[in-house]
Amino acid sequence: MQFLADVRLICEDCRGQRFKQDVLDVRYKEKNIFDILNLSIEEALDFFEEQKDVCNKIRPLFDVGLGYVKLGQSSSTLSGGEAQRVKLASFLGKEKVKERILFIFDEPTTGLHFHDIRKLLDALNALVEKGHSVLVVEHNMEIIKSADWVIDLGPGAGKYGGNLVFEGRPEDLVKVKASFTGQYLGEKLK
Repeated sequence: MQFLADVRLICEDCRGQRFKQDVLDVRYKEKNIFDILNLSIEEALDFFEEQKDVCNKIRPLFDVGLGYVKLGQSSSTLSGGEAQRVKLASFLGKEKVKERILFIFDEPTTGLHFHDIRKLLDALNALVEKGHSVLVVEHNMEIIKSADWVIDLGPGAGKYGGNLVFEGRPEDLVKVKASFTGQYLGEKLK
């Protein structure tokens, strides 16, 4: 039935709030569970400011640039980049991890505002500071200039690429004339 539009019906008992009335009657600071789940991460940090345990659990989501996401938002509504950042936040929220992990991110900055890219960089650096390794496939110059090590493939795309053009520090990449990445990176490193 692909040709029919989705039909949404609101439950007569809960009026779309997804909880029984006796659950909705329980309140904390004048909000019930439905109201709280409709708070964004950023709003929830303010709302629970006295509850340090709660704030410590949700702050990593804010730190990776997901402050606008609702607490009760379904994971199926998240974009691929948002889902990657939720996973990243889950690791940032862990106190101590015994094993070291290799994280691989594919274009994590796609669709991000430059302010959120800064938050993402801080989160990636936090992973490295915890002893993990981070590999990022990226075209964003802010990410590339912040890398410890760059592998530049090219010189072009598709059948015109796929060759190792450069491997090393971002500062040295700008000296490679065959690298398009190096040419754009030079402007960011000034």
